[in-house]
Amino acid sequence: MIELPIALGGLIVGFVVGLTGVGGGALMTPMLVLIFGIQPLAAVSSDVVAAVIMKPIGGGVHLRHGTVKLGLVKWLMVGSLPCAFAGVVLLKSTGHGEALQMHIKLGLGYALLLASAGILLRPLLARRRLQVASDVNVPVKILPTILIGAFGGLIVGMTSVGSGSLMIVLLLLLYPQYSLSDLVGTDLVQAIPLVCSAALGHLLLGDFKLALTGSILIGAVPGVYLGARLSTRAPDGILRPVLVIALASSALKLIGVSNSALPIAIPIIAVLAFAMAIPDLRRALALRKSLGS
Repeated sequence: MIELPIALGGLIVGFVVGLTGVGGGALMTPMLVLIFGIQPLAAVSSDVVAAVIMKPIGGGVHLRHGTVKLGLVKWLMVGSLPCAFAGVVLLKSTGHGEALQMHIKLGLGYALLLASAGILLRPLLARRRLQVASDVNVPVKILPTILIGAFGGLIVGMTSVGSGSLMIVLLLLLYPQYSLSDLVGTDLVQAIPLVCSAALGHLLLGDFKLALTGSILIGAVPGVYLGARLSTRAPDGILRPVLVIALASSALKLIGVSNSALPIAIPIIAVLAFAMAIPDLRRALALRKSLGS
């Protein structure tokens, strides 16, 4: 049975994903656990299976536009396909019952902290890319690329977080010569087989809930479409710090930080997030003034 509150949550998350390009797992899974009270394993399993349908939407757009480096996709898959399935196996080996659910919550919390750092670093790395001479014949760094795929696959298999929020940052570090759109397209396309491998693991070993996945998709599919349509008008310098605050706050809650400590930690995170966004905000204001004059 479709649950309308979860579908509405999926709509909001899908809209934010389409608007900002942040990976859906970093938003959807903590929402299911913290707001809707879904058991962590069921949340991860159902979100990963939903991603099998969601990922080809963005990947197909980039393939049509030619903004995918298939040579990178191939080597990323070498690492990600086995490790995504292995992540599910490793997850199941950590315990049973409440112990397993607690391990997933902790893993998800730490993955969200990494994702928050990745969202902060991504604009800085994109600006660094502009200072590097572009070269269409960039050689593939095979071993580091495989390792990025393996790392991303393992984290996605265990937490559903990583393909859109962690791997893109590592690719920006490794291949500063490529345009951001090429790396985003490459990341989206390699994520399709990655989430298929992780989804197979969760269907066999996890706690997949068809009604939960259906509820997510009913909201998320139109949400992603609407967000993508409006993405060029989005105030990126404001949205990204807000996302960092939301993700980091969720992470702290998941890893067990006390309620008394959260009012201290969250303002510190907010100040840091907005301070790092100041250069982007200044550029956006300067651009708006130049267009208005």
